[in-house]
Amino acid sequence: MSPSATTQTRQIRNFIDGNPVDGVRTFNKLNPIDGSLIGEVHEAGPNEVSLAVSAARAALEGPWGRMSVAERARIMRRIADTIDRRADELVAAEVGDTGKPEALARDLDVARAAANFRSFADTVSSAGLDSFLTELPDGRSALNYAIRKPLGVVAIIVPWNLPLLLLTWKLAPALASGNTVVIKPSEETPSSATLLAEILAEAGVPRGVVNVVHGFGEDSAGAFLTAHPGIDGVTFTGESSTGSAIMRAVAPRVRPVSFELGGKNAAVVFADANLDAAIAGLARSTYLNTGQVCLCTERIYVERAIFNDVAAGLAEHADRLRLGRPEDPATTTGPLISQAHRAKVLSYFELAQSEGATILAGGGIPTLGDGLDGGSWIQPTLWAGLDNSHRTVREEVFGPVAALIPFDTEEEAIALANDTDYGLAAVTWTSDLARGHRVAQRMRVGMSWVNAWYLRDLRSPFGGVGLSGIGREGGRHSFDFYTEPTNVCVQL
Repeated sequence: MSPSATTQTRQIRNFIDGNPVDGVRTFNKLNPIDGSLIGEVHEAGPNEVSLAVSAARAALEGPWGRMSVAERARIMRRIADTIDRRADELVAAEVGDTGKPEALARDLDVARAAANFRSFADTVSSAGLDSFLTELPDGRSALNYAIRKPLGVVAIIVPWNLPLLLLTWKLAPALASGNTVVIKPSEETPSSATLLAEILAEAGVPRGVVNVVHGFGEDSAGAFLTAHPGIDGVTFTGESSTGSAIMRAVAPRVRPVSFELGGKNAAVVFADANLDAAIAGLARSTYLNTGQVCLCTERIYVERAIFNDVAAGLAEHADRLRLGRPEDPATTTGPLISQAHRAKVLSYFELAQSEGATILAGGGIPTLGDGLDGGSWIQPTLWAGLDNSHRTVREEVFGPVAALIPFDTEEEAIALANDTDYGLAAVTWTSDLARGHRVAQRMRVGMSWVNAWYLRDLRSPFGGVGLSGIGREGGRHSFDFYTEPTNVCVQL
């Protein structure tokens, strides 16, 4: 919607201590579908960030901090039910901010948001810690047992690619553990976080427990939040360079961090793989959400005997993808998040060609008509002719693109896949189950799939190594960050 007057422009405000709060200034949020104005976002300054941190601290020391695990779990299940009931509003917020197809927003983002709260409600309800009966040489004995305490006031900083899914993936275990939070969503996707704060209040989360501040990184809300002395820890998903900046900000106060950062994920396809299943799986892992998923595949290593077949099949899949309006059921692929991000992705298209890439599909900007050409559209793309020595194969693009590279032996494939500074995810395609286990276990990543991609059990560990992150999220692994274990020793 393009409003005709400023008074009609939607205002997206900060949410602090249960109330909408104006910022120090506003900035425009544009629709990536057609470039139209969605609303004005209120940027938080140092004062607004301090108010949010103070509200979170007061809530931590109030009834929320004394609430039982069972009561918090009941509230989390009410949150999930409220998300289900208000799903249409959340879908509209996600689609407006990201431009992704409505079906994807409903089936992935909003569905997972509700599932995250239910999963962590179940996990916290059954979680326990070690206890030991200690017997001493002099005949005395003692009981040692551990309890979990909240980490405190947690800063949650989330990216724009899966804004609601990734926010709830962090928020749910934070709340389950009894923490209070200050959320800084991406400046590109402010809407769903603001709406979620209202949903949490409706579900019974006390005021001040969840606060939302909008803005940018450097010299804005992000930097003010991570440097604030009242923050007890920072959890962040996004670019590796931003993670490094956050580490520098919290280092003087020695605050813990949990990071899920970038990836340059590899897939390895052996000649004995089910070719149709592998090609369909590769198309999904390369092009889902227009390639804007940290787990997406950008390097595809194919055994030489089937290289041409995989290249032809995957290029055909790329050409069949339907770019269009999100409400159209036939649409499979949305735009990139912004014109700025498209410029970055296009710079890699130019780099790939300068490095000698052969374009098998895509490679440019589509002409769509229907009022869409003002959006951030880009063609799903596939390259051949590159290898691990090229920058295009080493640096994260974060768009709908992958490079196909041949290999001859299992050892070579493993070495090529592990030849990266990142280490988030990998996929192995093979009909040999023993080889599948063998290769998957040797991948230097946090998550290693065999004959599948993005198949998740929310109880399993999620995270990366190297430039891909620090720590693990998921199930009880999340509590390693969001809680502080305290040992109690009682002499018997």
